[in-house]
Amino acid sequence: MACAHVPLDEQQVTEPGPLGKERTLPALHPDRKEERCFVPYRPPPEDASPAEVEEFLEYTKFITEDLEWLLSLPHDKFWCQVVFDESLQRCLDLYLHHAPRGLDLGTLPSSPAATEIQRLIHRRVFLTFLRMATHKESKENFMTPAVFGEIIYENFLFDIPKILDLCVLFGKGNGQLLHKMIENIFSQQPSYYSDLDETVPTLLQVFDTILNKCGLQSEGATAMEPMKLNAHKHLTAMTMNQQELADIILYLCDSTTTIHAFLDIFPAACPSFHSHGFLSRLTSFYETAVPDLEKAVRKRNFDDKTLQEDLWKRLSHSCRKMMETVHLQLHHICLQPILEGTENMQSCADELLQHFTSFLPEKRFVSDYDELFPIADDISLLQQALPVIDDTRTSYLLQGVESAWDSVGRQRPQRRAQTAASMLSSANEGADGGAAAASSFPAGFPALEVGESSRGGETLRGAEAMLDVPQKGNNGVVCMVSEAELESLLSCIRDLLPDLGEGFLMACLQEYNYDSELVINNILEDRLAPNLEKLDRAMPRPVKVELPSILNNRSNVFDDDEFDVFRRDQVDMSRIWKGRRKGEDVREMLNNKQHIAEQKARYLVYESVVDEVILGPGEAALAFDLDDYDDEYDDTYDMNQVGANDLDGDSLLNRRPFTVPQILRKENKAEEEEDDEGEDEEEEALQTNTNREQFVQDPAVLREKAEARRAAMQQRKGIRPERPSNVVGRPKGQGQTPETFLDRRKKEAHKSRVANHNRRTMADRKRNKGMIPS
Repeated sequence: MACAHVPLDEQQVTEPGPLGKERTLPALHPDRKEERCFVPYRPPPEDASPAEVEEFLEYTKFITEDLEWLLSLPHDKFWCQVVFDESLQRCLDLYLHHAPRGLDLGTLPSSPAATEIQRLIHRRVFLTFLRMATHKESKENFMTPAVFGEIIYENFLFDIPKILDLCVLFGKGNGQLLHKMIENIFSQQPSYYSDLDETVPTLLQVFDTILNKCGLQSEGATAMEPMKLNAHKHLTAMTMNQQELADIILYLCDSTTTIHAFLDIFPAACPSFHSHGFLSRLTSFYETAVPDLEKAVRKRNFDDKTLQEDLWKRLSHSCRKMMETVHLQLHHICLQPILEGTENMQSCADELLQHFTSFLPEKRFVSDYDELFPIADDISLLQQALPVIDDTRTSYLLQGVESAWDSVGRQRPQRRAQTAASMLSSANEGADGGAAAASSFPAGFPALEVGESSRGGETLRGAEAMLDVPQKGNNGVVCMVSEAELESLLSCIRDLLPDLGEGFLMACLQEYNYDSELVINNILEDRLAPNLEKLDRAMPRPVKVELPSILNNRSNVFDDDEFDVFRRDQVDMSRIWKGRRKGEDVREMLNNKQHIAEQKARYLVYESVVDEVILGPGEAALAFDLDDYDDEYDDTYDMNQVGANDLDGDSLLNRRPFTVPQILRKENKAEEEEDDEGEDEEEEALQTNTNREQFVQDPAVLREKAEARRAAMQQRKGIRPERPSNVVGRPKGQGQTPETFLDRRKKEAHKSRVANHNRRTMADRKRNKGMIPS
């Protein structure tokens, strides 16, 4: 077998030959390859018919089993199979070519089995490429770096198109692993940098192809190539058929997404793109093609509205990815050296300002870019790092951005407008004022992921309507995961580290915010947190305590009724409806007397009244619901006084005093008594009983008593007594008091209420109404 601590490319193994004789072969030899045919990969069916889904499940099951067998091979056997098995390479290439991308996940079949098998093969393929990109698995299993780079390059195990597909397929959730993987490939084989330089012009050709298909002409093509004679016959985005338009947008979406994923995961490739003028070509393409494509998608009449919505979503996604790609380029080429404080900070700042200045003629691009990544923030960052920045130049840039917003006819977001205004005013005040104003902005570079601004309007354009596939955070970081996601994370980690217990892995995931990459990296590099180092690495998964069901503990007034769906398997749905019952007429509902018929039988019982019931011999009164109650019995004199009164003090006699029969009572007072004068009338009645011989009382006495009662009532109610009126006054010649004059005036003003005053007025009123003939 292979010797320990010897690179795989230098190992020699002794194995029996075809004739049974032992022979010595290199560890990497075609004869050591196992004869196994890998099934080619096929994409998931779109129609999702049962037969196609079953066929897809069968194919993918074979592939997952083969890849699982491949990953279980030892180091030398694995590399022999990878290098010399062409069917394996064909299977992996077909998966990278046909696997669904992020925006294609909605077209997958709805079958749970198909979704699960697709997820499983996706993970197996990633683990295969991850092992292929690792030249050292352990101290015993490793390969010379130079030989490793030559093997993967000469046998086309990795190339630039494969690396691009790996980034766009596995970038979400595996960014750190992919970064290490691609960095190891480029570091061990520098020839890939030259391949990348040759690939960038091909990627730029994508934009020229789209412009030509849309009948547009890019500036780069105009400068390098002569215009063809039949160029005016090209179809435009408004005149081409719908299928061609859909193909162009899908092509643009796939290209922009792939480029952005590659640069995001491997920023070291940014200089290669920058050396070919990628920024200027991309901004020019955006300004030329995006408005034309948006107009075509928005204004054309599509037979299928779902297709129109899908194209708009993909076009918006492409616009956002182009914005983020430009921002990545500027960040890693210009801003990153400034943040790191390198020696060429001034040249990087000048280059950044030069790029912004070159963007100003592209009005639509500048407005969309400034909406996602405010240019004022980048200028503020430059002023913080380099206070000697030319204020005239920055003021010109900010004014150009304002002009771009005005030219496209869109309103700038309020916060960014205020930021730009403050920056512009500070730039006009001079270098000192600019540095002071810049210090008010927060330090650091703005985040790459900027949320979309919500503005009203019928249509959104470009970066305004950018829809992206939902992500679980940077590099798979999520704060809360479901049970299925937790099982997926545990399964992914245990595939690489099968000797660790699930309880220990769950503790690690909880410590690192469920970031599987960070957990794997820290475990392999032995950099776990102190609290995790104390745990047993074989700790099993804790037993989940099942909580009692809420339905068993709840108490409700509607329990066990006919509509209790929690305790009944079947409910009469004919008695359940929403709104007015279908087919129900108001007249029929009012004429329906069924409820009267239901109550009629109840009242028929009271129809026959029997005064006497003759009981036969042997019949009991209870058989006829009879009792001994007699309504005519008078219980007035029913008192327990049979014997002498008891001496216990609690007899019925003490509790119920003797009652005089009502017929023997005398009428001593009136039946009706007023509330306010009840007590006074009772006293008057008593006086009447005492003075029976005085038949008629003195009226003056009665008036005095009434006046006294009225005064007592007013005093009790808090009413101020009215001053007596005096209209007679003093004798003539002695003068009158002011009270007399007031009383006379009041009498004159209110004398029409009584007597026969104003008779002429009332007579005129009757005559006007026709009651008196004229």
